Amino acid sequence: MPVSYLAFILALTALIAYRLSKVGRRPAGYPPGPPTWPLIGNLHLMPKDKAHLQFQKWAEEYGPVYSLILGTKVMIVLSSDQAIKDLLDKRSAIYSSRPDMYLGQIVSGGLRMLLMEYGETWRMIRKIVHNNLNIKAARTYVPYQDLENKAMLIGFLDTPNLFINHIRRYTNSLTTQMVFGFRTTSIDDPKLKQLFHGFEQFCEVTGTQTAALLDLFPFLRILPDFTVPLRKYAKNLHQKERELYVGHWMNVKKAIKKGTAKPCFCLDLVRAQDEENFSDDLAGYVSGSLLEAGSDTTAATLVGFVQAMILFPEVMKAAQEELDSICGDRLPTMDDEPNLPYIRGCVKESMRWMPTDILGVPHAVIRDDDYMGYKIPKGAGVMWNVWAIHMNPKRHPDPRRFDPSRYAHDNQTAAEAASNGNAAARDHFVFGAGRRLCQGMHIAERSLFLAISRLLWAFDFQKALDDNGNEITPDADDLTEGLFVLPKPFLARIVPRNSEKVAHVRAEWAKMEDLLDDELQWKVLPEGLIWRQYELATEKAV
Repeated sequence: MPVSYLAFILALTALIAYRLSKVGRRPAGYPPGPPTWPLIGNLHLMPKDKAHLQFQKWAEEYGPVYSLILGTKVMIVLSSDQAIKDLLDKRSAIYSSRPDMYLGQIVSGGLRMLLMEYGETWRMIRKIVHNNLNIKAARTYVPYQDLENKAMLIGFLDTPNLFINHIRRYTNSLTTQMVFGFRTTSIDDPKLKQLFHGFEQFCEVTGTQTAALLDLFPFLRILPDFTVPLRKYAKNLHQKERELYVGHWMNVKKAIKKGTAKPCFCLDLVRAQDEENFSDDLAGYVSGSLLEAGSDTTAATLVGFVQAMILFPEVMKAAQEELDSICGDRLPTMDDEPNLPYIRGCVKESMRWMPTDILGVPHAVIRDDDYMGYKIPKGAGVMWNVWAIHMNPKRHPDPRRFDPSRYAHDNQTAAEAASNGNAAARDHFVFGAGRRLCQGMHIAERSLFLAISRLLWAFDFQKALDDNGNEITPDADDLTEGLFVLPKPFLARIVPRNSEKVAHVRAEWAKMEDLLDDELQWKVLPEGLIWRQYELATEKAV
């Protein structure tokens, strides 16, 4: 073997060995973090479950900005309101992308807006969504919310043990009306069940260690499916998800083209497709993602609220006293909101106490940056550690106590709080940050206010009893796992406060039924909705 060739091989081997020796190490200048091991970095420390608790411990140990070295990748963890304000908000131009989430993208066919990288397609979609979910548009959806809320109250009266199902139908039907133009009328609707079950599976897949390994060591992706069964599972999930989302889209698109569709978000989406010529699959995922977001997270927050009322009965009583003094023997409405500060506090505290996006959905930085003297490298994932901030006793004393009085003097909407220049004045971080801020927050807040105020006005929430008559106390720390979380199913005893309220709820629903046809869809839609009638391109030309 020639000496020059041998020298080349030795040099190449030395270079590879040197590069490998750097993998897993925390470079100088990066934010602090737990000790690393060669090649794997901090992978061995990543928890299999209850990850939010470990991330909170690291925040207490390493400070508001720390780093995790995960094989070949870096994750910067922001655990203070000020760090989120400074980076995700003020520097949103470079902190608004997403890190690679391989299995999540397989489930989504690369089309889910939640996981999409910051770019031209994402900006186009966000503009379309903004036109339909801004504050002006949100005010016009109150009749939808009023109807679905009263339907939920009837469900609580008739089958209170199925309260989670009634909550899910409430949020889902509101969203199917806004997005596709039809109501979801039954808790047994197969597409409703498919939506919630599919989203649970998506969250579980993206939260697995297998998903993390495929993100952190991309060369593993060349392995065949039989050695990575979770990837095959993800592909099957995508087929089911696509069938649901694109199926909804194609049905409403045909109706829009025929002029038979009811006003809905998809009217604007069809117009945009005419102009931009994007695929039906993308359109299906845009509309489906809105359905997903509007249904799942609001429902999860309300399930958490019910649990809180069982665990903190003194809060329920204080809220009911306020409602009785302001509303008396009538249902609360959105007009009552300014006069119900404790109920507004219940809305905010529900999102703080049981945050659905418990560790946020990571952002990604698109160029090198510096913060607090630390280097944040291009391509790093940037996590906003929602749980650690919400449970910081310096920010929220006795954080695991459900206490709406924390917000006694906070009259901000969630949008106003998110844009407040004082980071400490932000109420909670459930709706994200920067350019990834949830555009449906105005609608979500109204849905939560109506649900919380009317449920408390009409019902008492108590601990369920076992066969021996002993009370069953829900475990507030027993949460589902994954990208988004909620309390695991629990028992509750939900009883009407008195017979007069029962009669009033039924009378209100009877009025609503007069507005519905034989299939429980609107006979005539409420006035004031924002959508324009769709016109075919040939009609426009004339």
